[in-house]
This record gives sequence, C-alpha cells and structure tokens, in this order.
Amino acid sequence: MIDLTLVGIGTGNPQHLTLQAVEALNGLELILIPNKGAGKDDLAGLRRDICKRVIKSPGPAIVEFDLPQRDPATPSYRQRVDDWHDAIAEVWQKTIDQHLPRGGKVGFLVWGDPSLYDSTMRIAARLQARTEVSLRVIPGITSIQALTASHAIPLNEIGDPVTITTGRQLREAGWPDSADTLVIMLDGDCSFQSIDPEGVQIWWAAYAGMENEISLSGALHEAGDEIIKVRAKARAEHGWIMDIYILRRPARR
Repeated sequence: MIDLTLVGIGTGNPQHLTLQAVEALNGLELILIPNKGAGKDDLAGLRRDICKRVIKSPGPAIVEFDLPQRDPATPSYRQRVDDWHDAIAEVWQKTIDQHLPRGGKVGFLVWGDPSLYDSTMRIAARLQARTEVSLRVIPGITSIQALTASHAIPLNEIGDPVTITTGRQLREAGWPDSADTLVIMLDGDCSFQSIDPEGVQIWWAAYAGMENEISLSGALHEAGDEIIKVRAKARAEHGWIMDIYILRRPARR
C-alpha cells in the first residue's frame, strides 16, 4: 500500500504553508521532487528549501526525479498531455518502488493548490490504476490569492461572476461570455494581445507571493507593452517564469 499525500505549498513562499501542510510533510517517509531540467533547477531548489525549513530531523528521504518531456510531434494537444501524464505516472511508480519497495508514506509538494490547473491529482489517479494507493490532498494558497493580495484588489465585482481560464483559450476562443472578469493562467504568450484592449484593465504578477515578485497593473492598452518587456527580462534572468493576471472590462448591463 502506498499512502500518497499531495501537499499544496502555495506559490513558493515558505510562509504560505498551512499548519496542516507542515504536519503532513513531517509525517512522510519519502518526498519526490521533479527536476524539470536546465534553467529550472531553482524550482526543485525551492521545494528543498521549504522542506529544510519546516521538516524536523531526521525527516523523510528526499529524492529528485527527471520529469519526462511532452512529445511535440503528437498533433493533438489533449493526446500530448495524456501521454505525458502516463509517462510521469510510470516514473513515479519506478521511483517509489526503488525507494519504498514495501510501500509507505509518499508525498509531493504541489505549487499553489492541487485542484487549480495542476495535473498532479490526474497523475495520481493513473498510479492508483497501477497499484494500491490511498490519496490525501492538502489544500494550499493559490496564485490567484497571491495575485489579488499583491494588488490589494477583490477578485470579483459586487455580485458578478469570474471565469478562470488559460492563455490558449483566450487566444483561440476570445473573451468568454460567462463573465466580465477573467483570471488567465498558463499563458506563455501574453495572450492579452489577442483581445481588443478598449476599456480593459489588467492586474499582472510574476512569481506572485515570492521574494522576487513583480507586479504591474493599469489600462491594458498602456500596461500591456510594459508587461511584455518586464516578463521577457525576468524570464531571461531566472530561466523560468510563473505569471498570472486578471482582466476586467466594464460590466455589461
């Protein structure tokens, strides 16, 4: 039996961990940390730093594993992701079998909250299909919370809905009719460039909640170009970037 715990760790700031998360990490026998390759080494380092700060000695074994890459030759985006998740689940199982051959308590540190645009639970479901696994999920502070806190703004207008979507969806489908406030995640292409900026406000943050947080806001037609420049510079300096933004247009009545 594998007791698998997915621990939401917030956006990289050790102070984002809940007491529940700290207790869960201290109860594990093995923590697996993905290594995403050159240029993203500090993502694994941040996870290790969090463990160092909150786990009491001797603590669980901490093992890094190489994260498989998506196959760009697969034409279907959904199939590409499904194949990738299958490959990750296989690596999980091999690594767990190697370090806990008789089973035990295994954990993953998940950025933000495991429920929000994260595939760790889907990969865990694949592991459950392969072997006997009990799953526990510890919620964490999301990048949306860190973004709104950074700008000191409420997420929604009074009584109005909010739509959480991706940069790809914004580019391909345009502004959805479901809400006048959008939260845009997983956007590597500054997809706000694809919409009419008239009357639209943007609140953007990179590395939200972390020591090197960058935040910008304003009318989209004025702030958009500055965000593109600042984002490119930050990515070049760090080798990676995690960013998120809110778009809001005048309410339609």
